[in-house]
Amino acid sequence: MPQVYYQTPVGVARITETDGFISSVSILDTIPEMEEASSPLIERAIQQLDEYFAGKRRVFDLPLKHEGSAFQQQVWDTLQKIDYGKTISYRQQSEMMNNPLAIRAIASTNGKNPWWLIVPCHRVIGADGSLTGYGGGLWRKKWLLAHEARVAGVGQTSLDF
Repeated sequence: MPQVYYQTPVGVARITETDGFISSVSILDTIPEMEEASSPLIERAIQQLDEYFAGKRRVFDLPLKHEGSAFQQQVWDTLQKIDYGKTISYRQQSEMMNNPLAIRAIASTNGKNPWWLIVPCHRVIGADGSLTGYGGGLWRKKWLLAHEARVAGVGQTSLDF
C-alpha cells in the first residue's frame, strides 16, 4: 500500500493508495517517521494538490476508493457538487440529498471524510455562516475557504476571514 507524506501550506498531507485508488488523504501537523512508497497515482495526486494550492486547479480528478455505507457515499458524493469558492450549510446539504431530517448524521459523516481537501467537506458551514467542526482544525478550514475565495475572485464570503 503506497503512502507518501506531502508538505502543503497548511500542514502535512498523508496520501495513501490502495488497489489503484486513492484510499485516503489526511492532514497532519508533522511528518511521522515512517517509510514511504510512492506510485504514479500518488504523484498525480501530489501534482493536483500543487495545482490547487497554486490556484490553478478547482476540481480534483483522481480515482477514489469509496468504502462506506450507501448513506456515507451519498454524503461524500454531495460534497463534490459544491462549487469551488462557495459554501453551503449542513441544512442545504441535507436538502441536496432530499433528506432534511439527517442534518446531524450528514455532519457526522462529513467529519469522517477520508479524502481531506479532495472531497471538499471544508465548504460546509453552519446555517448562521459560522465555521463549525472540521477534522483538520478550524484554522485550516478558514485558510482553505479564504484561498478559494481569493482564487475564485469572490472576495470575502459571508465568513469573517
